[in-house]
Amino acid sequence: MQYVLLIYQGTTPLPNTPEWDTLPKAEQKAIYADYAALNQDSRITGGPPLGLPENARTVRVDNGTTIATDGPYLDTNGAVGGFMVLEADSIDDATELAARVPAARHGGAIEIRPVGTYW
Repeated sequence: MQYVLLIYQGTTPLPNTPEWDTLPKAEQKAIYADYAALNQDSRITGGPPLGLPENARTVRVDNGTTIATDGPYLDTNGAVGGFMVLEADSIDDATELAARVPAARHGGAIEIRPVGTYW
């Protein structure tokens, strides 16, 4: 079964930010190594890197009028920072893999959704 893992950055430090620079070098290396290992897992199809939430644009249509606002739909802590598609036997297997995503231990969260068919 396929699952989509949505990576919410939350307060996870991002490279090239002052918050990232406060992490010990060993933890920075561990984060890079963890993401590299996930990228090598044959069950995962990674999504392309997403830009920063502050560079997003949110579009709504109200009574036929397009309303575009700069920024993410949710506040920055609630914005999706990335995603991947995982082939797993169960949601429990997907949960085990999601726990390996560094954002899950650094102030973010991983939401797991089964891929659905609607048409």
